[in-house]
Amino acid sequence: MPLKQGNSQIIGVVSDHFTNPYTVKMLNELTRQLNARGCNTLLLNVDSRESFTSLLQKAGRLQVDGLVFLATLFSEELNIAAELLPSVPTLYLCSTDNADAQVVCANDYAAGVEIGHLLLAQGFQRFGYMKGQDITAPDRQRMAGYTASLAAANKSLDKLLVAGSDHREQAYQAMMAYLKQARASERINALFCENDQLAFGALQAVRDFGQGAHIAVVGFDDVDEARSSTWHLTSWTQRCDVQITEALNRLLNCGTDHSGAWQQGELQIRHSHLGKEVQGEMSKCGCASRH
Repeated sequence: MPLKQGNSQIIGVVSDHFTNPYTVKMLNELTRQLNARGCNTLLLNVDSRESFTSLLQKAGRLQVDGLVFLATLFSEELNIAAELLPSVPTLYLCSTDNADAQVVCANDYAAGVEIGHLLLAQGFQRFGYMKGQDITAPDRQRMAGYTASLAAANKSLDKLLVAGSDHREQAYQAMMAYLKQARASERINALFCENDQLAFGALQAVRDFGQGAHIAVVGFDDVDEARSSTWHLTSWTQRCDVQITEALNRLLNCGTDHSGAWQQGELQIRHSHLGKEVQGEMSKCGCASRH
């Protein structure tokens, strides 16, 4: 349903960077659906609080009809938006800690639980988690579900790795540093990464380290590269098309789906989560030598 006559039909889309392929995928689907509804997209690429404030002021002069956040930027972002654009509705297509925010995203906790179950089923004994930033809302929910499933099986999170960003190179460095300092007998043998970019970096570090090291890895987002034979990454996929439809329905007052179907996702099972003893399975995709 189009916006009512007289509105600008401009929707502001807020993000902090586009280095994560999943963010680009979300932006592509969001702009496609906005175009189909007769709306225009105003992209706000934020790199600081100052730039956020400046961009919102410019958006106000263009009389945007709504703001969609693809990322949580900092704690007071919603307050700043409410102060500068008091009559403009906002919606998050990502997790946030702000209790006043309207959020449409996957059930990160449930995803973490299922990933924990997957790794437990492989018989692993020592578990790790890698995140980008020190604390982010989706990270907390995914890690909470993961650790809850481990605790239910009388296991614990043995190592928390912080890459410092979502860049795969920093994930590589964090994993390589861990491999060099940890005793072989004490290393984790399964790792859940907050997103696929981190998983790629972690996997590459394990390959380059060699010395018989093997760590099963699971990612999150199921970006296109995860399916390649280079990685064959087991990952959690979200229905971003359904989430965006729900988000725009809410933002443009076209109704709400209370069934929560848009929160659902599923594991894409490949080979990166398998144990070292399953070489016969892994060789089917030609990546046994890489794991």
